[in-house]
Amino acid sequence: MNRMTDKRCMIWGAGFLMAALGLQLLARNVSGMGTWYAHHVYSVIVGIVGRFFGIFPFSVVEIGLYLLVFGFIVYGARFWREPVRVASRAVLLGGFLLFSYTCNCGINYYATSFSQYEGLEVGMYSGDELRQLCEFLVERVNETAVGETYRENPGEWRREGVGAMRKAGESFPALGGFYPEPKEVTVSWILSVQQLCGIYSPFTIEANFNGDMPDYNIPHTLCHELSHLKGFMREDEANFIGYLACVGSKRQAFRYSGYLTGWVYAGNALAGVDRESYIELHEKLCDQAKEDLRENNAFWDKYEGKVAEVSNQMNDVYLKVNDQKDGVKSYGRMVDLMLGYYQKNERDAPCEQ
Repeated sequence: MNRMTDKRCMIWGAGFLMAALGLQLLARNVSGMGTWYAHHVYSVIVGIVGRFFGIFPFSVVEIGLYLLVFGFIVYGARFWREPVRVASRAVLLGGFLLFSYTCNCGINYYATSFSQYEGLEVGMYSGDELRQLCEFLVERVNETAVGETYRENPGEWRREGVGAMRKAGESFPALGGFYPEPKEVTVSWILSVQQLCGIYSPFTIEANFNGDMPDYNIPHTLCHELSHLKGFMREDEANFIGYLACVGSKRQAFRYSGYLTGWVYAGNALAGVDRESYIELHEKLCDQAKEDLRENNAFWDKYEGKVAEVSNQMNDVYLKVNDQKDGVKSYGRMVDLMLGYYQKNERDAPCEQ
């Protein structure tokens, strides 16, 4: 009986693995398959699975991870004399998880990009255009700077993450629809040591975030992670969507988060081509922004180490496997997206209050 069960587990596990591989090959090689899937299949999965796990006030995937590790230790200790049994269950679980990841995340990497949906042209920009964007961001940062903290209004901030994304959906139809409330992980240290602000769970369709990081990071992270639930998996686009949702929010703390995050990306790019202009503009930042940036650097510096290095290398490999060929360097493309959007929409627009 045990041998029959072991065989069934191996067959089912291999079936899940083959199905995942087949879907990956289709997404990579059949034009339009990823886009069709994101809007006709994945959107339904989000509506069902996302709604279900959204009922729980805690991160289900986080608790599931702890239970999985505990179960693996207990099961392995009990049946270590039966390696075929342990291996067959591991193949079944691994196959199922890979299949779930493929269905709820992997295929979406080959869908139409957000910039294509919105007709946003991303091209080459001059140093002067980059400086203009940075000047704009510094002005908006100073106008929206606020001392509000996440711990003062955690529930309101999480709900506003959903509200900001829904509001963005009014201007950008590709972002419209249902969003579950993002969830703070209970043990944020796990994300901090990996230098992670947040993480999307494809197994439970949850947007998780690090509640220990400096407050200005949190609104942008909420919107970034929620953007993955619309099928936009590329990190540069998720960063840009997070920026758009934040600066369009009705809550000042969110607008401040978006503009300051935008300044960090654009300012770093400016520092690489025009150091003097960067220093000049950095000095124009208000005291609140300068303090928030110092606090941010000090926070992440505490977690520099081997774990963070390995995590970054793994993330780099993960991005390249999913056809983001520049790896972690693709994060810098957010600046091009901001430049394209600024040139098209914001250059002459007044600040929203």
